[in-house]
Amino acid sequence: MEKNNLTEEFVRVLEAKEDAEAIRDADTEQEEKREEEDKDKVEEIKIEESLPHQSDKAVDQSPDLHYDLEKASEDIDRFLSSLTKENNGDVPGEISQLVEKYLDLVEEQVSGEGRAKWSLVPEEDSFFLEALDRISKLTKSLREVKSEKEEEEEEEKDKEKEKESRASLINRIGGIQQKAMSYLEEEFRILLEESRTNESSDPAIAGDSKGKQDYQQPESDSAGLDAVDFPGYSDDVVSNLNKIAKEMISGGYESECCQIYMMTRRHALEESLQKLGFEKHSLDDVQKMHWDSLEGEIATWIKTFKQCATVYFPREKTLADSVFSDYFHSISAGLFSNLTRGILIQLLNFVEGIAMSKRSAEKLFKFLDIYETLRDTVPSMDGLFHDESVNELKAETNTARCRLGEAAIFIFCDLENSIKSDTAKTPVPGGAVHPLTRYTMNYLKYVCEYKDTLEQVFNEHSKIERVDSTNRQRFEEGSETQSYNNNDNDENQSPFSVQLMRVMDLLDCNLEVKAKLYKDVALSNIFMMNNGRYILQKIKGSAEIHAVMGDTWCRKRSSDLRQYHKNYQRETWNKLLGCLNHEGLSNNHGKMIKPVLKERFKSFNQMFDEIHKTQSTWVVSDEQLQSELRVSISSVVIPAYRSFLGRFAQVLDPGRQTEKYIKFQPDDIENYIDELFDGNPTSTARRKL
Repeated sequence: MEKNNLTEEFVRVLEAKEDAEAIRDADTEQEEKREEEDKDKVEEIKIEESLPHQSDKAVDQSPDLHYDLEKASEDIDRFLSSLTKENNGDVPGEISQLVEKYLDLVEEQVSGEGRAKWSLVPEEDSFFLEALDRISKLTKSLREVKSEKEEEEEEEKDKEKEKESRASLINRIGGIQQKAMSYLEEEFRILLEESRTNESSDPAIAGDSKGKQDYQQPESDSAGLDAVDFPGYSDDVVSNLNKIAKEMISGGYESECCQIYMMTRRHALEESLQKLGFEKHSLDDVQKMHWDSLEGEIATWIKTFKQCATVYFPREKTLADSVFSDYFHSISAGLFSNLTRGILIQLLNFVEGIAMSKRSAEKLFKFLDIYETLRDTVPSMDGLFHDESVNELKAETNTARCRLGEAAIFIFCDLENSIKSDTAKTPVPGGAVHPLTRYTMNYLKYVCEYKDTLEQVFNEHSKIERVDSTNRQRFEEGSETQSYNNNDNDENQSPFSVQLMRVMDLLDCNLEVKAKLYKDVALSNIFMMNNGRYILQKIKGSAEIHAVMGDTWCRKRSSDLRQYHKNYQRETWNKLLGCLNHEGLSNNHGKMIKPVLKERFKSFNQMFDEIHKTQSTWVVSDEQLQSELRVSISSVVIPAYRSFLGRFAQVLDPGRQTEKYIKFQPDDIENYIDELFDGNPTSTARRKL
């Protein structure tokens, strides 16, 4: 009854056993004896074919490992295919010997000290994984049959020995698996750590894009940041990591595999952040930093956040998905979320610290830079996380954005208080542009470069800010000062535009108060002209501010400047022109009254000299305004003086009398007028000497 195939022999054994059980109660003792004889023959044949032949041993006392393991593997595969629920999980002694022999060969490979590192001999790695997969299946099959069998009552004592043999096999397989998994753990860790380091440091590999996956290539547009070779694994390394991870998880070592992956990748990510210059700071640390240091940290934070969102996190997710592919997607998603969540919390904690730090005007622009980074970058990460993580991420970032937005509104609105509190009683020398005007307008110029962002901040966070602020009437009570908006319709103005208009109105009021500090009314008008012109030029030079203030406001401002100019002319030069009045210079008979004429020349000389002496120290820094003033003065004074001089100069006696009373020629007057508003004290008398 010999069979050429081992599987047929197993089937024959199983059929013989079933037949024996079926006819156990038969009356014919002869048939039972015959069945026992057939069973013995089958077992002898099975043992003879399963064990190595004596002739083979005689030829080679050290058979080839791969050949023996390969043959034993084939035998185990046939055994697994024949091990079904119908055979009740019995493991006959001869089968146990076959499995023991196979386990000897596997254990020898697993425990081999001379085994090469992973990936150096790919064929050996593949055979190793196949062996582990096979013994895993063997264990699973034995345990499943055992579990069902234990639910039934076993009364036959001859089965106890086979049960013990099966348990012994399971225990031994477990020991071998544990050794194999320990080896795989170490190789998994080495591949994650050393392969990345070696690949990144090898110029030949780093410079060759072939064999790299998409996530390894630097992106051409990564928020303007220098692209990096991240994470730095080749396709072969990722493939090996995937094979090891799959075997460890299938073998029940999911926790160990994930722990190694988490620890290694977290260290790699933190190392990458350190290279960008990002450091962990607690909330207290951030709030205690000097602003100069904090500015640098903010710039680093922005670079780091963008790099994480556009490079590190997408590539990290691709790596996790590649290593834990197939039916382990839920594992890769969880690992990725856990890896990146900690870093995101660190980054968002920094934002919280910034928002809670002491507020001052110069911080506004950095606050807005951070706000824009969160606004523009966070949406790009939505597709990286599963739903639960996305919701958590949005909640965290929205909280950070809200606090930052509230802080930005508070800082901008505090400009209003700064203007109100500037109550200095000392006028600016020469009627020059006041420092408050320069500061406010330059501040607003830079603020309006963030106009769109501030519009969004005010629209989304102003209601929250109103509750916190002590000065909330600014939005509701816009009637305290006169306002000239761009469309004469306050209902169409955004909260930010309304606040900007209010700041401008407050600045106007403050300047008007400061103008009254000058005792000279003419100088007061020069002061208002200087500051008004400066404000108007800044607004015209900034499309963003001009869009808010509008043409109506600019036209009104220009009209105000013309009025200040007229007031100045009236206060200064109209009085001087009074000296050139023809009235009263002749009597009823038409005869010229020389003493009155002499007094008119004398008064003109003294007044002009005083004006020149005084107003040459006044300051008009805007060249166009300075030129306009000089031209307008010349156009009024010089023609009048030339006419007066031409008509009455001959009345005076030539010589000494003429020199005494006629000190200026028209050209002199023009030259002296051109010296006005330079901020340099001069004297016409000294110049004539």
